[in-house]
Amino acid sequence: MTIKAYLKPSCGWSNGVRAILRKYGLDFQDIDIIGNRANYAEMVQKSGQPLSPCVEIDGVMLADVSGEEVENYLLSNDLVKPTENAAGVATNAGCSDEEHAKMATKTIRFF
Repeated sequence: MTIKAYLKPSCGWSNGVRAILRKYGLDFQDIDIIGNRANYAEMVQKSGQPLSPCVEIDGVMLADVSGEEVENYLLSNDLVKPTENAAGVATNAGCSDEEHAKMATKTIRFF
């Protein structure tokens, strides 16, 4: 399985996606959309929208998803088997106010 995860370096939603992919022991490419303009542009072009996280699994783009939604996709398409492993973080939660404040000082404007 080939997985490209278009993620922010520090974000509740992005961390939830990472946690799910790790929960199932899946190899994935963690693509930084904040620090690299080309990565963000690629995500927008492939997903057709500007929101993240986006996860591409074997050519299928899951746009603006939570870790919970990624897990549901993987399980419902028999790409993984259920496991008792814990994700370790919330898989369906946004960024805290502190995370938003931190990102606001590092935001790169692409438009």
